[in-house]
Amino acid sequence: MRSILITGGAGFIGSHLADELLARGYRVRALDNLTPQVHGASGKPPEYLASDVELVVADIRDSSAVTRALEGIDAVVHLAAAVGVGQSMYDVEHYTSVNNVGTAVLMERLIRRPVERLVVASSMSVYGEGLFRDADGGVCEVPSRTLEQLKRGEWELVDGQKRPLYPAPTPETKSVTLESIYALSKFDQERMCLMLGRAYGIPTVALRFFNVFGTRQALSNPYTGVLAIFASRLLNGGRPLVFEDGNQRRDFVSVHDVARACRLALEKDAAAGMVLNIGSGRSLTVAEIARKLGEVVEKSHLVPQITGQYRMGDVRHCFADISRASSVLGYAPEIGFDRGLSEVAQWLESQVGIAKDRVDEACAELEARGLTL
Repeated sequence: MRSILITGGAGFIGSHLADELLARGYRVRALDNLTPQVHGASGKPPEYLASDVELVVADIRDSSAVTRALEGIDAVVHLAAAVGVGQSMYDVEHYTSVNNVGTAVLMERLIRRPVERLVVASSMSVYGEGLFRDADGGVCEVPSRTLEQLKRGEWELVDGQKRPLYPAPTPETKSVTLESIYALSKFDQERMCLMLGRAYGIPTVALRFFNVFGTRQALSNPYTGVLAIFASRLLNGGRPLVFEDGNQRRDFVSVHDVARACRLALEKDAAAGMVLNIGSGRSLTVAEIARKLGEVVEKSHLVPQITGQYRMGDVRHCFADISRASSVLGYAPEIGFDRGLSEVAQWLESQVGIAKDRVDEACAELEARGLTL
């Protein structure tokens, strides 16, 4: 495999993957529609996209453009998607069209012109709540929190005897629990690719990304990764808004590690047909993330604003068990959170005056639709 197509290749993860592949001697083509919510209204390719990348500006739902983009391609990494839990709960048609229909268009083209490998980006959101341990040390899956307990501000999960449950690393074997339209669409993407890949002899790998962070995130997009949302607030003198009590735990993984995992998934034959978690294997609370970011950008006085509200589609705790990716891909995170955050802080210096804080606008939209409690 020498020529790789990255759908969504001008975006945050896609551009870093392009750098990773180019450094290894691959030829890279990117298909991206340069959506204004991510790239701004100019319609111009981002300056960070490597000049050696052949960019095809088109929508993943445009079958003719996808056919052209696949010419001469040996393998595909499918990253193109509308991203964001909150927005997906009201912009249902758009998310379903881009993610589900877009993947269907790509797969129909690949049925006619198979490639040597397909890697599809899935998401930790398909798990819903992560895995837990009970008071006796046993591992258990848990039902979703009820709206009644959330209205009472009872954030943590308990067992039938009201004993606390403790979050544990979540493996790929955990049952899928879909809590948002975004999660539903990502599960549809991974299942469609694996199903048709098996049927038509296209070796396919689904990577379930956890909370990816790093440079080049769309800071003006209020539905992007939580760390980027916090950054846009801080750069504009606002306090990071944290839902619930801030103690929900997440797995933050560097975009450099994610890009490397994508390359390994292209190269390792043993990965074909598998679903793999890609995370750091560690967890941090959301409030802790907000405080750490404030410190590195020298705005620690802008302490997180704990809203005490629940946002529909959110889960309490979820972080990755990465043992399968370690065994199959030889994957191990190389960029620790503090190191990755330092890189982000340096990049943020160039974003002052550019990043727009649209968080209040997004929160008002959710509240008006009854999507916060």
